[in-house]
Amino acid sequence: MKKIVMFLFVIMVALSVKAQVYVGGTVGFWHNDDADATTFTLAPEVGYNFSEKWAVGAVLEFAHSKVSKDDLSLKGNAFALAPYARYSYYENKLIRLFVDGGLGFSTYKVDGSDSVSGFEIGFKPGISIKLNKNFNLVAKCGFLGYRDDYNGSSANNGYGFAFTSEDLSFGFHYEF
Repeated sequence: MKKIVMFLFVIMVALSVKAQVYVGGTVGFWHNDDADATTFTLAPEVGYNFSEKWAVGAVLEFAHSKVSKDDLSLKGNAFALAPYARYSYYENKLIRLFVDGGLGFSTYKVDGSDSVSGFEIGFKPGISIKLNKNFNLVAKCGFLGYRDDYNGSSANNGYGFAFTSEDLSFGFHYEF
């Protein structure tokens, strides 16, 4: 086990020497008073810059939700893995505009019921604002593609373009 950890550490150090690896992610918390529903989301992200224009990465998302109805409490957990390729089409000293094209695979389970697996394939536009040499504020909004039961939601099944707050995320990246 120590050899594996040491090997991974050496790989990360070697990659970070060229400032091509980035880590980051998003955290979310939402409470709906009308439905007495609370959701917490944690989505770490890791990526690798091949050049100024191209990068690859992946997001691993965990979401926990709790809905209370008539003295009944339902809890659910969702997991998603979403690898992507990123193309940056505009960049200046402060701002980078990009689009992520990728796949997402998810599973969602509510207590007392079967799990639901889903997927998505499509594009997500975004903006990165450079705060300093290493830190970037990142926002993504919108989705163009196809979804089927992704993250347990059958409301978004189908294809098309969505520019909604449900597809809005804010996060950060730290480039080594």
